[in-house]
Amino acid sequence: MKIAVTVNGERYERDVEPRTLLAYFLREDLGLTGTHVGCDSSSCGCCVVAMDGDRAVKSCTMFAVQADGHEITTVEGLEQGGKLHPLQQAFWDQHGLQCGYCTPGMLMTSYVLLKHQPAPNEAEIREAIAGNLCRCTGYQNIVKAIQQASTELAAEPAAAAVGS
Repeated sequence: MKIAVTVNGERYERDVEPRTLLAYFLREDLGLTGTHVGCDSSSCGCCVVAMDGDRAVKSCTMFAVQADGHEITTVEGLEQGGKLHPLQQAFWDQHGLQCGYCTPGMLMTSYVLLKHQPAPNEAEIREAIAGNLCRCTGYQNIVKAIQQASTELAAEPAAAAVGS
């Protein structure tokens, strides 16, 4: 089947097998290997991407044809102009990763969370990331990282207005 999908701001038109999972389309067809596949059953959340900017989807249980006509943001799309997204920087600053395998999914889940809830409290953060498994960190530093990013993102418009 022919699909047209915008990934990280770039439009792609490809022929795909109807059974191709979005995660494998991103990794194998587009070479975007930041989206990880940990379980193929939607249990771990390593494969989360953002659909249309405001919906977290587990790409290991979604067919690529279901993304036809949609915009997908992967972890590679967070960085802009050589600068880390505030979430990426916060994960670095707060040591919110160890092995890093779950990190792309955590980042994308957090990205969508902050789109919907710019100032989440700890309980809201923990609920949002409940579908993402991390076997290394114990989650505390991930929560701190999301809180840091929330604060920094809230300050961005004010900082931009001051500089203009």
